[in-house]
Amino acid sequence: MNAASQTYVSHRRWVPWYHFVGLPLLMVYFAYAALVALREPSFATITSALAAFGMATVGFYARSFALTVQNRVIRLEERSRMSRLLPDDLQARIGEFSVRQLIGLRFASDGELPALARKVLDERIERADEIKQLVKEWRPDHLRA
Repeated sequence: MNAASQTYVSHRRWVPWYHFVGLPLLMVYFAYAALVALREPSFATITSALAAFGMATVGFYARSFALTVQNRVIRLEERSRMSRLLPDDLQARIGEFSVRQLIGLRFASDGELPALARKVLDERIERADEIKQLVKEWRPDHLRA
């Protein structure tokens, strides 16, 4: 996908081997191991169920930790971009933006950012998805976790 082709509809990143193969297989394996452990409790089946639960937990948290770091980077980048682009009255309010708001605003072009940032604060728009839908000049982000 080239930079010009990303839109609100196409911006979500799906990694097929992770989202549609790896995690589902971990969940199926955990469900199977738990069922076997419930039907035939033994040291081996309970250990297998616990190991499956551990693997599913690691799979979930690996994604969660990556998204947390990504959100911290977005917060830093957007606050820096806002300090360059926003008028003085809005620069004084940069600290008021939540991480969710910054995540939504990151897709606004540099020219669109000041007006959209003002709208987000004035109208107290909190949901990143709602903010993304307000973006008219999409600034693509292809380097997401």
